[in-house]
Amino acid sequence: LDIMGQNRYDVLIIGSGPAGLGAAIYAVRAGLRTAVIDRSPVSGGQVLTTYEVDNYLGFPGLSGSELSDKFRMHADNLGVSFITADVQGVENAASEKIVHTAEGDFVANAVILATGASHSKLGVPGEEKLSGMGVSYCATCDGAFFRNRTVAVVGGGDVAVEDAVFLAGICKKVYLIHRRDKLRAADSLQKKLLSLENVEVIWNSEVKEIAGEDIVEGVSVYNNVSKTQSSLAVNGVFIAVGIVPNTKMFQGMVEMDEKGYILADETCVTSQKGIFAAGDIRKKTMRQIITAVADGANAVYSVQNYFMEQA
Repeated sequence: LDIMGQNRYDVLIIGSGPAGLGAAIYAVRAGLRTAVIDRSPVSGGQVLTTYEVDNYLGFPGLSGSELSDKFRMHADNLGVSFITADVQGVENAASEKIVHTAEGDFVANAVILATGASHSKLGVPGEEKLSGMGVSYCATCDGAFFRNRTVAVVGGGDVAVEDAVFLAGICKKVYLIHRRDKLRAADSLQKKLLSLENVEVIWNSEVKEIAGEDIVEGVSVYNNVSKTQSSLAVNGVFIAVGIVPNTKMFQGMVEMDEKGYILADETCVTSQKGIFAAGDIRKKTMRQIITAVADGANAVYSVQNYFMEQA
Protein backbone atom coordinates (compact mmCIF):
# COMPACT_ATOMS: atom_id res chain seq x y z
CA LEU A 1 0.00 0.00 0.00
CA ASP A 2 1.43 3.34 -1.07
CA ILE A 3 0.16 5.38 1.89
CA MET A 4 2.25 8.39 0.88
CA GLY A 5 1.17 8.38 -2.74
CA GLN A 6 -1.90 7.58 -4.73
CA ASN A 7 -4.08 6.44 -1.81
CA ARG A 8 -3.72 9.68 0.17
CA TYR A 9 -6.27 12.51 -0.08
CA ASP A 10 -7.18 15.77 1.61
CA VAL A 11 -10.79 14.62 1.85
CA LEU A 12 -12.52 11.30 1.22
CA ILE A 13 -16.27 11.26 0.66
CA ILE A 14 -18.10 7.99 1.40
CA GLY A 15 -21.22 7.77 -0.76
CA SER A 16 -22.09 9.19 -4.19
CA GLY A 17 -25.68 10.37 -3.78
CA PRO A 18 -26.59 14.08 -4.01
CA ALA A 19 -24.82 14.89 -0.71
CA GLY A 20 -21.61 13.10 -1.70
CA LEU A 21 -21.53 14.55 -5.21
CA GLY A 22 -22.41 18.03 -3.94
CA ALA A 23 -19.50 17.79 -1.51
CA ALA A 24 -17.16 16.47 -4.22
CA ILE A 25 -17.87 19.41 -6.53
CA TYR A 26 -17.24 21.96 -3.77
CA ALA A 27 -14.12 20.14 -2.54
CA VAL A 28 -12.47 19.93 -5.97
CA ARG A 29 -13.25 23.57 -6.70
CA ALA A 30 -11.67 24.45 -3.34
CA GLY A 31 -8.45 22.82 -4.57
CA LEU A 32 -8.66 19.83 -2.22
CA ARG A 33 -7.39 16.43 -3.34
CA THR A 34 -10.70 14.58 -3.30
CA ALA A 35 -12.07 11.11 -3.96
CA VAL A 36 -15.55 9.64 -3.67
CA ILE A 37 -15.82 6.01 -2.50
CA ASP A 38 -18.99 4.04 -3.24
CA ARG A 39 -19.68 0.33 -3.59
CA SER A 40 -21.82 1.07 -6.67
CA PRO A 41 -20.19 2.38 -9.85
CA VAL A 42 -23.46 4.21 -10.62
CA SER A 43 -23.89 7.47 -8.70
CA GLY A 44 -27.15 8.90 -7.44
CA GLY A 45 -28.20 6.98 -4.34
CA GLN A 46 -31.95 6.96 -3.73
CA VAL A 47 -32.49 9.47 -6.56
CA LEU A 48 -31.81 6.66 -9.04
CA THR A 49 -35.04 4.96 -7.97
CA THR A 50 -37.18 8.11 -8.27
CA TYR A 51 -39.52 8.11 -11.26
CA GLU A 52 -39.79 11.88 -11.64
CA VAL A 53 -38.17 14.76 -9.77
CA ASP A 54 -40.28 17.87 -10.10
CA ASN A 55 -39.04 19.97 -7.20
CA TYR A 56 -35.31 20.35 -7.89
CA LEU A 57 -34.66 23.95 -8.91
CA GLY A 58 -33.91 24.44 -12.60
CA PHE A 59 -34.67 20.87 -13.68
CA PRO A 60 -38.46 20.40 -13.71
CA GLY A 61 -39.83 17.00 -14.69
CA LEU A 62 -36.54 15.10 -14.99
CA SER A 63 -36.44 11.42 -14.06
CA GLY A 64 -34.28 10.50 -11.09
CA SER A 65 -31.77 8.70 -13.29
CA GLU A 66 -31.48 11.71 -15.65
CA LEU A 67 -30.81 14.05 -12.73
CA SER A 68 -28.27 11.58 -11.28
CA ASP A 69 -26.51 11.47 -14.66
CA LYS A 70 -26.26 15.28 -14.68
CA PHE A 71 -24.85 15.30 -11.13
CA ARG A 72 -22.24 12.68 -12.03
CA MET A 73 -21.32 14.38 -15.31
CA HIS A 74 -20.73 17.65 -13.45
CA ALA A 75 -18.39 15.88 -11.00
CA ASP A 76 -16.58 14.01 -13.81
CA ASN A 77 -16.08 17.22 -15.77
CA LEU A 78 -14.39 18.81 -12.75
CA GLY A 79 -12.06 15.83 -12.42
CA VAL A 80 -13.45 14.23 -9.25
CA SER A 81 -11.83 10.82 -8.58
CA PHE A 82 -14.22 7.90 -8.04
CA ILE A 83 -13.26 4.67 -6.27
CA THR A 84 -15.61 1.68 -6.54
CA ALA A 85 -15.14 -0.22 -3.28
CA ASP A 86 -17.16 -1.54 -0.35
CA VAL A 87 -16.21 0.46 2.76
CA GLN A 88 -15.68 -1.79 5.77
CA GLY A 89 -14.92 0.87 8.35
CA VAL A 90 -13.20 4.14 9.16
CA GLU A 91 -10.23 4.30 11.53
CA ASN A 92 -10.11 7.61 13.34
CA ALA A 93 -6.38 8.19 13.93
CA ALA A 94 -5.27 11.44 15.56
CA SER A 95 -4.07 13.39 12.52
CA GLU A 96 -5.56 11.31 9.72
CA LYS A 97 -8.44 9.00 8.90
CA ILE A 98 -7.97 5.58 7.33
CA VAL A 99 -10.88 4.24 5.28
CA HIS A 100 -10.71 0.45 5.10
CA THR A 101 -12.24 -1.13 1.99
CA ALA A 102 -12.25 -4.49 0.25
CA GLU A 103 -9.95 -2.85 -2.34
CA GLY A 104 -7.38 -1.67 0.21
CA ASP A 105 -6.92 1.28 2.56
CA PHE A 106 -7.28 4.96 1.70
CA VAL A 107 -5.98 7.78 3.89
CA ALA A 108 -7.35 11.31 4.25
CA ASN A 109 -7.07 14.31 6.54
CA ALA A 110 -10.88 14.56 6.68
CA VAL A 111 -13.80 12.27 5.84
CA ILE A 112 -17.34 13.20 4.83
CA LEU A 113 -19.89 10.47 5.57
CA ALA A 114 -22.66 10.58 2.94
CA THR A 115 -23.93 7.00 2.83
CA GLY A 116 -27.61 7.95 2.79
CA ALA A 117 -30.47 5.78 3.95
CA SER A 118 -32.29 2.59 2.93
CA HIS A 119 -35.91 1.51 2.87
CA SER A 120 -37.25 -0.13 6.04
CA LYS A 121 -38.41 -3.73 5.73
CA LEU A 122 -41.59 -5.25 7.16
CA GLY A 123 -39.70 -8.35 8.28
CA VAL A 124 -42.55 -10.73 7.43
CA PRO A 125 -42.44 -14.20 5.84
CA GLY A 126 -42.20 -14.04 2.06
CA GLU A 127 -40.81 -10.48 1.90
CA GLU A 128 -37.18 -11.43 1.33
CA LYS A 129 -37.93 -14.43 -0.89
CA LEU A 130 -40.24 -12.46 -3.21
CA SER A 131 -38.22 -9.24 -3.29
CA GLY A 132 -38.04 -8.26 -6.96
CA MET A 133 -40.70 -10.89 -7.75
CA GLY A 134 -43.63 -8.65 -6.85
CA VAL A 135 -42.26 -7.13 -3.63
CA SER A 136 -40.91 -3.62 -4.26
CA TYR A 137 -39.76 -0.61 -2.26
CA CYS A 138 -40.10 1.81 -5.16
CA ALA A 139 -43.48 2.28 -6.83
CA THR A 140 -42.12 4.70 -9.39
CA CYS A 141 -39.40 2.23 -10.46
CA ASP A 142 -41.52 -0.89 -10.67
CA GLY A 143 -45.11 0.30 -11.01
CA ALA A 144 -45.18 -0.09 -14.80
CA PHE A 145 -44.80 -3.88 -14.41
CA PHE A 146 -48.21 -3.97 -12.72
CA ARG A 147 -50.27 -2.13 -15.33
CA ASN A 148 -53.96 -3.13 -15.10
CA ARG A 149 -53.22 -5.46 -12.16
CA THR A 150 -54.05 -5.42 -8.44
CA VAL A 151 -51.47 -4.24 -5.91
CA ALA A 152 -51.13 -3.38 -2.23
CA VAL A 153 -49.21 -0.45 -0.74
CA VAL A 154 -48.14 -0.75 2.91
CA GLY A 155 -47.74 2.44 4.98
CA GLY A 156 -49.49 5.67 5.89
CA GLY A 157 -47.03 8.52 5.39
CA ASP A 158 -46.41 10.82 2.43
CA VAL A 159 -44.43 8.23 0.46
CA ALA A 160 -47.04 5.49 0.89
CA VAL A 161 -49.88 7.78 -0.17
CA GLU A 162 -47.89 9.20 -3.11
CA ASP A 163 -47.15 5.62 -4.18
CA ALA A 164 -50.82 4.64 -3.96
CA VAL A 165 -51.89 7.70 -6.01
CA PHE A 166 -49.21 6.98 -8.61
CA LEU A 167 -50.14 3.29 -8.85
CA ALA A 168 -53.87 4.10 -9.08
CA GLY A 169 -53.10 5.76 -12.41
CA ILE A 170 -51.82 2.51 -13.94
CA CYS A 171 -53.25 -0.35 -11.86
CA LYS A 172 -56.73 -1.81 -11.90
CA LYS A 173 -57.02 -1.79 -8.09
CA VAL A 174 -54.85 -0.47 -5.25
CA TYR A 175 -55.19 -1.44 -1.58
CA LEU A 176 -53.51 0.86 0.94
CA ILE A 177 -52.85 -1.12 4.12
CA HIS A 178 -52.26 1.03 7.21
CA ARG A 179 -51.91 -0.08 10.82
CA ARG A 180 -53.68 2.97 12.26
CA ASP A 181 -57.12 4.56 11.76
CA LYS A 182 -55.75 7.72 10.15
CA LEU A 183 -52.98 8.57 7.70
CA ARG A 184 -49.89 10.63 8.51
CA ALA A 185 -49.60 12.02 4.98
CA ALA A 186 -50.14 15.67 4.03
CA ASP A 187 -53.80 16.73 3.76
CA SER A 188 -53.61 17.45 0.04
CA LEU A 189 -52.27 13.94 -0.62
CA GLN A 190 -54.97 12.33 1.53
CA LYS A 191 -57.73 14.20 -0.32
CA LYS A 192 -56.32 13.11 -3.66
CA LEU A 193 -56.05 9.50 -2.50
CA LEU A 194 -59.55 9.29 -1.06
CA SER A 195 -61.05 10.75 -4.24
CA LEU A 196 -59.77 7.82 -6.34
CA GLU A 197 -62.36 5.14 -7.10
CA ASN A 198 -59.90 2.29 -7.58
CA VAL A 199 -58.18 2.79 -4.20
CA GLU A 200 -59.39 1.01 -1.06
CA VAL A 201 -57.85 1.81 2.33
CA ILE A 202 -57.58 -1.14 4.72
CA TRP A 203 -57.48 0.56 8.15
CA ASN A 204 -56.04 -0.71 11.46
CA SER A 205 -54.30 -3.55 9.65
CA GLU A 206 -50.85 -5.07 9.29
CA VAL A 207 -49.39 -7.41 6.69
CA LYS A 208 -48.38 -10.66 8.42
CA GLU A 209 -47.20 -12.62 5.38
CA ILE A 210 -46.60 -12.17 1.65
CA ALA A 211 -47.75 -15.29 -0.18
CA GLY A 212 -46.56 -16.84 -3.42
CA GLU A 213 -44.17 -19.45 -4.75
CA ASP A 214 -42.12 -17.64 -7.41
CA ILE A 215 -44.17 -14.44 -7.65
CA VAL A 216 -46.45 -12.55 -5.27
CA GLU A 217 -49.97 -14.00 -5.20
CA GLY A 218 -51.43 -12.36 -2.10
CA VAL A 219 -51.01 -10.97 1.40
CA SER A 220 -52.26 -12.09 4.81
CA VAL A 221 -53.66 -9.10 6.68
CA TYR A 222 -54.36 -8.91 10.43
CA ASN A 223 -56.89 -6.35 11.69
CA ASN A 224 -55.65 -5.22 15.09
CA VAL A 225 -59.09 -3.93 16.18
CA SER A 226 -61.32 -6.88 15.23
CA LYS A 227 -58.39 -9.30 15.85
CA THR A 228 -59.19 -11.13 12.61
CA GLN A 229 -56.96 -12.33 9.79
CA SER A 230 -57.89 -12.24 6.11
CA SER A 231 -56.25 -12.67 2.70
CA LEU A 232 -56.07 -10.27 -0.23
CA ALA A 233 -55.24 -11.51 -3.74
CA VAL A 234 -52.64 -9.10 -5.16
CA ASN A 235 -49.96 -9.24 -7.85
CA GLY A 236 -47.58 -6.82 -6.17
CA VAL A 237 -46.75 -5.37 -2.75
CA PHE A 238 -45.15 -1.92 -2.45
CA ILE A 239 -43.60 -1.33 0.98
CA ALA A 240 -43.34 2.30 2.15
CA VAL A 241 -42.84 2.17 5.91
CA GLY A 242 -39.94 4.58 6.29
CA ILE A 243 -36.19 4.65 5.88
CA VAL A 244 -33.21 3.72 8.04
CA PRO A 245 -29.84 5.51 7.90
CA ASN A 246 -26.87 3.55 6.54
CA THR A 247 -24.73 4.24 9.59
CA LYS A 248 -24.12 0.81 11.15
CA MET A 249 -20.42 0.79 10.29
CA PHE A 250 -19.94 4.19 11.97
CA GLN A 251 -21.53 3.20 15.30
CA GLY A 252 -19.30 3.99 18.25
CA MET A 253 -17.27 6.42 16.13
CA VAL A 254 -19.63 9.40 16.01
CA GLU A 255 -22.61 10.31 18.17
CA MET A 256 -26.02 9.21 16.87
CA ASP A 257 -29.64 9.35 17.97
CA GLU A 258 -31.64 6.24 18.91
CA LYS A 259 -32.60 5.65 15.26
CA GLY A 260 -28.98 5.74 14.06
CA TYR A 261 -29.02 9.22 12.51
CA ILE A 262 -25.71 11.03 13.05
CA LEU A 263 -25.94 14.03 15.35
CA ALA A 264 -24.67 16.94 13.27
CA ASP A 265 -26.25 20.33 12.65
CA GLU A 266 -26.29 22.29 9.40
CA THR A 267 -22.50 22.69 9.54
CA CYS A 268 -22.31 18.86 9.18
CA VAL A 269 -19.75 18.76 12.02
CA THR A 270 -19.95 15.50 14.01
CA SER A 271 -18.75 14.67 17.53
CA GLN A 272 -15.38 13.58 16.04
CA LYS A 273 -12.88 16.10 14.76
CA GLY A 274 -12.23 15.71 11.04
CA ILE A 275 -15.35 13.60 10.42
CA PHE A 276 -18.41 15.23 8.85
CA ALA A 277 -21.90 13.94 7.99
CA ALA A 278 -23.98 15.11 5.02
CA GLY A 279 -27.37 14.18 3.58
CA ASP A 280 -29.91 11.62 4.76
CA ILE A 281 -27.65 10.10 7.44
CA ARG A 282 -27.68 13.36 9.41
CA LYS A 283 -30.41 14.05 11.99
CA LYS A 284 -32.55 16.68 10.25
CA THR A 285 -36.15 17.61 9.60
CA MET A 286 -36.17 17.45 5.80
CA ARG A 287 -34.61 14.77 3.60
CA GLN A 288 -34.78 16.02 0.03
CA ILE A 289 -32.34 16.17 -2.90
CA ILE A 290 -31.98 19.92 -2.50
CA THR A 291 -31.14 19.68 1.24
CA ALA A 292 -28.66 16.85 0.60
CA VAL A 293 -26.79 18.90 -2.00
CA ALA A 294 -26.75 21.86 0.41
CA ASP A 295 -25.30 19.58 3.11
CA GLY A 296 -22.50 18.63 0.72
CA ALA A 297 -21.54 22.28 0.28
CA ASN A 298 -21.78 22.99 4.03
CA ALA A 299 -19.66 19.94 4.86
CA VAL A 300 -16.82 21.12 2.61
CA TYR A 301 -16.96 24.62 4.12
CA SER A 302 -16.57 22.97 7.54
CA VAL A 303 -13.70 20.80 6.24
CA GLN A 304 -11.89 23.95 5.10
CA ASN A 305 -12.42 25.56 8.52
CA TYR A 306 -11.12 22.40 10.18
CA PHE A 307 -7.96 22.46 8.02
CA MET A 308 -7.36 26.13 8.91
CA GLU A 309 -7.65 25.29 12.62
CA GLN A 310 -5.12 22.45 12.16
CA ALA A 311 -2.62 24.63 10.29
